[in-house]
Amino acid sequence: MMNEPRAGGPIGQSTLPRSSLNIGQLRDNLEFLRGFARHPAQVGSVMPSSHRLEQRLVRAGGIADAHTVVELGPGTGGTTAAFLRAMPAGARLLAVELDAEFYEHLSLSIADPRLILELGSAEHLAECLSIHRLPAPDAIISGIPFSTMGTGVSQRIAATVARVLRPGGRFVAYQVRAHVAAFVSPHLGQPARQWEVVNVPPVRVFTWVKQSHRPGSAASAHQA
Repeated sequence: MMNEPRAGGPIGQSTLPRSSLNIGQLRDNLEFLRGFARHPAQVGSVMPSSHRLEQRLVRAGGIADAHTVVELGPGTGGTTAAFLRAMPAGARLLAVELDAEFYEHLSLSIADPRLILELGSAEHLAECLSIHRLPAPDAIISGIPFSTMGTGVSQRIAATVARVLRPGGRFVAYQVRAHVAAFVSPHLGQPARQWEVVNVPPVRVFTWVKQSHRPGSAASAHQA
């Protein structure tokens, strides 16, 4: 069963944890480490994303111009808050989180009426979009670790992402390893590839653009 969206302060309000920034960052780091210890195969890193990585994802996904954004695996919400700060006032962000404790942490730490939180698997993304009557996403950003998930799960998520993304929309995956390309490229073509080294650990950033007429052809993306 899907969850109701969590609403908070007025649109346009700066999206930050309710506690002070330093305390909130420490709390997020500790929560992230606990999440990795609970489910190392489901959490893509031992630390939240760096500010440099957050900004690279914002640029790669074209978040500032997007109307509907999806985040798969928001974790403790650092990237989520960065997307909300960059998004237009009337945009919506659907964040799908598999870990129940991360989901609860997000629901308590970020208040923004543009944010819809869902507890569940990214395999059910199409259902989530339908329930909330959201249009095809302009951007889907994923931090879930394709390298440690089961092959069947990875294949289903990749196929779902390719199906629901609007033509011209962007799928951005940030990963420690390159496994995601083997699952997504058969659907969306070859991605642009970059490294973000100012992150613990450094990660690869893959960007696909869904083609309007030839979904299987090579995708092109502007360098972030």
